[in-house]
Amino acid sequence: MSPAVATAIRLSPTLSFYIARRFATSFIIVLFGIAAMVFVLDLIELMRRAATHSDVSIGLLLRMAFLKLPFMVEKLIPFAVLFGSLHTYWRLTRFHELVVTRSAGVSVWQFLLPSVALATAIGAFTITAFNPIASAMLGSYNQLEGRYILGRTSLLAVSSSGLWLRQADDNGQMVLHASRMVQESMEMRNVIVFTFDKENRFVGRLDSDEARLENGEWVLTNVLHTGPGRPAVTEPEVRLKTDWTPAKIQDSFAAPESLSFWELPSFIRVLSAAGFSATRHRLHWQTLLALPALLGALVLIGASFSLRPSRQGGVAVLVIAGISFGFLLFFLSDVVQALGMSATIPVMLAAWTPATFAAMVGGAILLHLEDG
Repeated sequence: MSPAVATAIRLSPTLSFYIARRFATSFIIVLFGIAAMVFVLDLIELMRRAATHSDVSIGLLLRMAFLKLPFMVEKLIPFAVLFGSLHTYWRLTRFHELVVTRSAGVSVWQFLLPSVALATAIGAFTITAFNPIASAMLGSYNQLEGRYILGRTSLLAVSSSGLWLRQADDNGQMVLHASRMVQESMEMRNVIVFTFDKENRFVGRLDSDEARLENGEWVLTNVLHTGPGRPAVTEPEVRLKTDWTPAKIQDSFAAPESLSFWELPSFIRVLSAAGFSATRHRLHWQTLLALPALLGALVLIGASFSLRPSRQGGVAVLVIAGISFGFLLFFLSDVVQALGMSATIPVMLAAWTPATFAAMVGGAILLHLEDG
């Protein structure tokens, strides 16, 4: 039956609800099963990393693993949709429920519609409601990881007022603020440096038009040096030792995953205004936008590899092929994202290629099965 004729036949709401319920059940079982395994493995890895830190308790590690779990669940949702779709339509085919459905004049496009719609809704819910929770919890996890496991003493933040850097050592700490930074030359404009002693008492302030990062030092030019109880002094150049490097500065920005779907656009604007590349964050935002389409396409992939009648044989091979294709698709996603990150291809193309490719392949296979 052609798609044009099939669309004239109305799909029963009862059948739609039944298929959607079966898909939702498979999706939830797969998601919770994989998430439980990932939680245990992540906890074991945290215990290994914290083995040399005597001040890290098992309670803290459990808390960290729990804080990271929503982020991992978000990453696992595409796998759960693919495997849930494979399982749902394999069972419907195995027990000949789809044979009866087809005999009633319902096309493959119609009985796939409930699952595709539900998967798309899951994607929309994930990026608009679940992602903000997962990103906030991941941000808390990153803070605990930096404090107790990585031992970070330097912090970086970007705001609408500019760039803020903090560095601590045995002699105290310094806080550096700049209105803008030229990333290519690592030069800062309109720089203010606040210095503090080990007891966090204010020591002095340095005002400079420009600061450059050179060989482990901040080189400030035309510096106005002020401090409590002493007159202001102008110096042509001041050098401050630092452990910051260009790579460390770039890596220290808030990770895209720790920012919610709603926060990313404004952070991208702030990061660009500060003179830094926001490619990672743009790519992550576009990937989130593409998630509902990707999940809908994965339902097509799962169904296309599980609709073969069992009497024709080779069903297990097709299911395994579907799982293998899913992993190939996720590998492709990593490759195109790496290309997008390096600006080899446009960010939008890198983010939307996996969803487009999956929809085209799944649609082509289903067209062949239905009308070929």
